[in-house]
This record gives sequence, structure tokens and C-alpha cells, in this order.
Amino acid sequence: MADRTPRPTRDGDPVGATATGPGRVLIAIYAIFALSATARAGVQLATQFHQAPVAYLLSAFSGVVYILATIGLARTGPAARRLAWTAVLIELVGVLVVGSLSVFDATAFPRATVWSGYGAGYGWVPLVLPLLGLFWLYRTGRTGRLKAR
Repeated sequence: MADRTPRPTRDGDPVGATATGPGRVLIAIYAIFALSATARAGVQLATQFHQAPVAYLLSAFSGVVYILATIGLARTGPAARRLAWTAVLIELVGVLVVGSLSVFDATAFPRATVWSGYGAGYGWVPLVLPLLGLFWLYRTGRTGRLKAR
């Protein structure tokens, strides 16, 4: 059976690790969004669910996606990398779909979600964040393959 333990590089970080260098900042931003989206959705679901159940459930879903992305990016190994890729791709699709629906059919979302208007309520960070996440996953994966040779 092959050893799946990431080999360290000269600086001691595992090959292809996402939690190094700029990846630490990315993980911190994901963690902040995980906390804020989950907390906001929790309050909305507990106090205002009847006003916009779909919007508030989508906010809760986005919070879970941010949590999973944070975990995937913070850990090393193939399973963590797959989790990160999956979560960040789901996040990008969510931002694009919910953002488009909220712009072109405003009545579908009477209350804003994290992803409404492509994340306009959060300074468009929800739109930019998955792009940065995908870039970082690609870059660290590519670097890992190159360093492993």
C-alpha cells in the first residue's frame, strides 16, 4: 500500500499544502465567512424564517459550504484537497446561480442571502473568494507535482 503522507519540502511544509504563505490569509477569510454566514443564518432562521425561508436556508447552506472549504484548505492530504475543491466549486456555482437569480428575478429572493447580487452586500468578496480559492488549489497542486519529481 502506498504511503499517502505528504512529504515535507525544504522549508518543512508538506508538498502542495494549501495552508502555507498566502493560503493562510485565504483560510482566515474563509473562516470569517464561515462564522459570519452561519451566525447570520442561525439568527434569521430562528427569528424570521417565515419571512423568507428559501433565502435564509441558502444562507445557512453557504455557511456550511464555507466551513467545509475552510477545513479542506486548512488540512493536508488528498481527502482534504478533494473536500476543498468540491466546496469551493459548489461555492462558485452557488454565487453565480443565486447571484443571477437575485439580479434577474428579484422576487425570488425577498431577503438577501450571502450570495445575492453576487455577494454585493459583502463587497463582492463571495464572488472573488472562490476564484482565489480555485487558483490557490490549482497553484499548490501544481507546485506539489513539480516539487515531488
